[in-house]
Amino acid sequence: MNLEKDLTICGEAQDATQAMKALELLKPDLVLMDLSLPGKSGLELLKDFRAMSPRTPVLMISMHDETLYAERVIRAGGKGYIMKQEGPERIIQGIRKVLSGGIFVSERISALILDALSGTKSGTSPVSSLTDREFEVYRLLGQGQEPHEIAHVLHVSIKTVDTHRMHIRRKLSLRNATELIHHATRWVAEQV
Repeated sequence: MNLEKDLTICGEAQDATQAMKALELLKPDLVLMDLSLPGKSGLELLKDFRAMSPRTPVLMISMHDETLYAERVIRAGGKGYIMKQEGPERIIQGIRKVLSGGIFVSERISALILDALSGTKSGTSPVSSLTDREFEVYRLLGQGQEPHEIAHVLHVSIKTVDTHRMHIRRKLSLRNATELIHHATRWVAEQV
């Protein structure tokens, strides 16, 4: 439904495959993407979009905590991040800002990003030190997925998943795989 006179919805997609086809076919001025997609994370799809259409801006919307994802989205080439609970007016505001060439994040995230750039980063979670791929493995572990399932979802080998698990344990100062699973499970439960 097009309620804004100057904005038109040119298409929709239910999953990553449909989204890639729609991007190629419709060539939109802006893509509004959900971070949680069936089959592939919005963060991975964003990277695919950047490769396919580097000039098409992407505004990410999500129910997930912006402190964990917004900076990752911007680093991956996204032009903004809005939490769904902010409401339709804020989403329209974000769309207009991104269409005019700006980047749209909350004031809180803007301050965190500026702190990180200036070297005064404080109070951040150790989870934020994980690379995007490590973060995905950590999240999937916390959701109860086994290494072979994670390898299938991320289209990598089990050996690669094991390497990521080792790096995550080191970065989070966890002694073994059991601690990693408990830590990741608690973290996922806190995000809901």
